[in-house]
Amino acid sequence: MSILEKMSSTDAIALEKKYGAHNYHPLPVVLNRGEGVFVWDLEDRKYYDFLSAYSAINQGHCHPKIVDALISQSKKLTLTSRAFHNDMLGQYEEYACQLFGFDKLLPMNTGAEAVETALKVCRKWAYEKKGIVANEAQIIVCENNFHGRTTTIISFSNDPVARENFGPFTDGFIKIEYNNLKALQTTLESNSNIAGFLVEPIQGEAGVYVPSENYLTKAKALCEKHNVLFIADEVQTGIARTGKMLAVDHENVTPDILILGKALSGGVYPVSAVLANNEVMEVIHPGNHGSTFGGNPIAAAVAMAALKVVKDEHLAQNALELGELFRTEMNAYIANSTIVKKVRGKGLLNAILINDTEDSSTAWEICMALKNNGLLAKPTHGNIIRFAPPLVMNKEQLLDCVSIIKNTLQSFEK
Repeated sequence: MSILEKMSSTDAIALEKKYGAHNYHPLPVVLNRGEGVFVWDLEDRKYYDFLSAYSAINQGHCHPKIVDALISQSKKLTLTSRAFHNDMLGQYEEYACQLFGFDKLLPMNTGAEAVETALKVCRKWAYEKKGIVANEAQIIVCENNFHGRTTTIISFSNDPVARENFGPFTDGFIKIEYNNLKALQTTLESNSNIAGFLVEPIQGEAGVYVPSENYLTKAKALCEKHNVLFIADEVQTGIARTGKMLAVDHENVTPDILILGKALSGGVYPVSAVLANNEVMEVIHPGNHGSTFGGNPIAAAVAMAALKVVKDEHLAQNALELGELFRTEMNAYIANSTIVKKVRGKGLLNAILINDTEDSSTAWEICMALKNNGLLAKPTHGNIIRFAPPLVMNKEQLLDCVSIIKNTLQSFEK
């Protein structure tokens, strides 16, 4: 097929299936336009986006201020590598450091890259600052985590699909139960080689699992007591998604290392970052770590614009208020439902638990029905449906979406 011919959704899906690696299982919808909270497919059908590219598009599709920053910078200078300075990187680093309250920023491109970067920084700090014997450092992680799919990261995943036939795996990680302070305390007390504790403030991919109140506060205190770095993976939960600029802000916790990505660019360009104070970040020297594209001028311009949109448009407050409304409305429905057991979340990161087994197709079928009714969402962990609309959504739009969700669920009630 010529690239100039007009394609149908069926054609586009067939083309991707023929020439693309089959590493995803998307809903059968082909999008070619987006604006704000809406997307349109090749047949010009309109949908509410209730996934936001896994919270990368918190600022809405094609936000004009972010797109303008991309276009403007791309006409001047796109890439220098880090062999030379560029005039945008320092401005971006200053802006982000002051916004999030850290001394230093190490720029990368993707969330998984940023996680890998944080792990390396943590290990180097452990050897050079804490005094752990070379190659003996251990990092505590949580079961059911999702930090990416690189070889090192899947080494401490317990998702069999992500792990099967990708070994041998990387050593140096200890898995404990999420939201279990006793397990964290016991591990810290029994092992003097612990360098860091890597944790998602809310486990998004696991089904929007929100930990107990004060879990993060107490975990951070335990880390401080044992001179262990508290590493917060806010790639999905950060940038206003949960009703605060960072999810850890709900408990006034300051991580030793902060990992950001996704909405750091508003979904316009791959941008991620690791932030830490001087005492931690000063262990990194020229040649220790880097990326040809990390810190490029387009990324810097886009990230600054994306962060300013979040701040200027009060998206954290909007997420907080609309999230409470969403859960109130869903709880009212669940009170008389046989198909939905629970709604959970914080801000506009929410999920409903379908009353069926993890290996059932019910959640997928519900998402297909939602698509037919004009709303796009995706299951996670089999029987859980995650809902994460762009944070630019207004109350009227949210209630319209709630109506679509309720009417769709009603057709699955027994």
